Amino acid sequence: MENCNKYKKAYFMPPERCMDWVEKDAVERAPKWCSVDLRDGNQSLVEPMDEKTKVEFFKLLCELGFKEIEVGFPAASDTEYSFMRTLIEEGLIPDDVTVQVLTQAREHIIKKTFEAVRGAKNVIVHVYNSTSLAQREQVFKKNKEEIKKIAVDGAKLLKELTEAEGADYRFEYSPESFTGTEPEYALEVVNAVLDIWRPTPQKKAIINLPATVENAMPHVYAQQIEYMHKHMNYRDSVEISLHPHNDRGCGVAAAEMGLLAGADRIEGTLFGNGERTGNVDIITLAMNMFSQGVDPKLNFGNMPYVCSMYRNFTSMAISPRQPYAGELVFAAFSGSHQDAIAKGMELRKNPSDVWTVPYLPIDPRDVGREYDSDVIRINSQSGKGGVGYVLKQNFGIDMPRKMKEDMGYKAKAVSDRLHKELKADELYRIFEDEFVRSRAFFDVPECHFRQVNGIEATVTVYSDGKESVVKSNGNGRLDAVSNALKKFLKTDYVLTGYEQHALSQSSASKALSYVGVESGGKTYWGAGVDDDIIKSSYKALVSAVNNLLKG
Repeated sequence: MENCNKYKKAYFMPPERCMDWVEKDAVERAPKWCSVDLRDGNQSLVEPMDEKTKVEFFKLLCELGFKEIEVGFPAASDTEYSFMRTLIEEGLIPDDVTVQVLTQAREHIIKKTFEAVRGAKNVIVHVYNSTSLAQREQVFKKNKEEIKKIAVDGAKLLKELTEAEGADYRFEYSPESFTGTEPEYALEVVNAVLDIWRPTPQKKAIINLPATVENAMPHVYAQQIEYMHKHMNYRDSVEISLHPHNDRGCGVAAAEMGLLAGADRIEGTLFGNGERTGNVDIITLAMNMFSQGVDPKLNFGNMPYVCSMYRNFTSMAISPRQPYAGELVFAAFSGSHQDAIAKGMELRKNPSDVWTVPYLPIDPRDVGREYDSDVIRINSQSGKGGVGYVLKQNFGIDMPRKMKEDMGYKAKAVSDRLHKELKADELYRIFEDEFVRSRAFFDVPECHFRQVNGIEATVTVYSDGKESVVKSNGNGRLDAVSNALKKFLKTDYVLTGYEQHALSQSSASKALSYVGVESGGKTYWGAGVDDDIIKSSYKALVSAVNNLLKG
């Protein structure tokens, strides 16, 4: 592409090697989570939520297990201020939930923020100012000392107002645009703020290190975080928080690497809603941990419900390929994928067994999805394994392996012709039309048997508008009927397959039989359903021979 030479690296590497995080292979415990859906997420919507909607969203976040929720920027507007007061005055904040409010490091904004949170039990006051080289030079036109003074003055005012209120608020500081700030300078500013607050292990401060604009690969962010983790003062009294954005599409990876590098806390949103390309997606982060056996301490066990509520609150769409939550993320259309999934599912003896099913990183039921409607999906790319699985799961139809191939080809042909996905009931209709009701050339309305020279069958054949009665003998009932049909039709074939099973476990269940006949090197299949197993078997034979005659 043209003009690439006008871009350059906009980040700063730490002054020393910070690669200890590379030795770790997984996040082994859940971080503290802070949802910023009601602030960062809300301010990014085309139409921000009204107060009633924000209240309902707040309730959803509490229901999902969030214990820290950034509810807004109370000094920014009357709506934001009113929402904070509504939560407090109507007693909507659970005792175990802390509300977080955002304020710039400016005196009148901080004072307005303190007015808004008065009376709340658990509060984090989150103060920030931008420290990046670009903002210092282009926006504020201030030097490093002047920018640090803004942070220190804000920290002092938070402490003074909290003491004056007799409150027990916790403090959070963000050097906004941290990833565009020289790490040594970011550390200098953060330590200056901590020297004002003097946190303790009993009352920790939060230092939030945001990728306000994601401007580097995730491993760069991890090294920046590790540098801060190693050199920050009061480290045992500080929670390092991450607030990754997703401008490069690496927000989740950056957050995971940042946790490996020493971070304790994550700020993000459901489905990554946020400015530009969004914030880090907390659902994906949490479910990634879940998929490796780590309890994320959040509850996404009913993902369809979470999706529905989120869409209602935000009017935002959810991609069908959104990890763990999208409509199609568990769907397998490919024949080979379907076959592997079906075989993996068949081998599972106990729902609590370690999950190892091919192509499915987690059990869809753990997020409220169903195998029959969400996993094996049938279209023109599907194969025998998927078609067979859907029919077995939904209707108890367990075809012989070779018959599954035939059914698979027929289903693919229908899907290809109609250019559409086939639902379970549509597959069942194909199965019935092709294998149960195949009567294009003849039917057998009744058979009678007696033991003469093995078994003698008296077969009534209806064909071309006429009924004929044919007798023949065989070594069993099905063989005797088959010999009668060969005599009547003046054709020859070999019975190559016969299986049957009950359609349910009840005493009143019907019998389902499958019969295969071979002629000219090709096998033709039929199926029969009846209360009587003998009738179901010769009905299956009739369908198979009709399919043979159709070619």
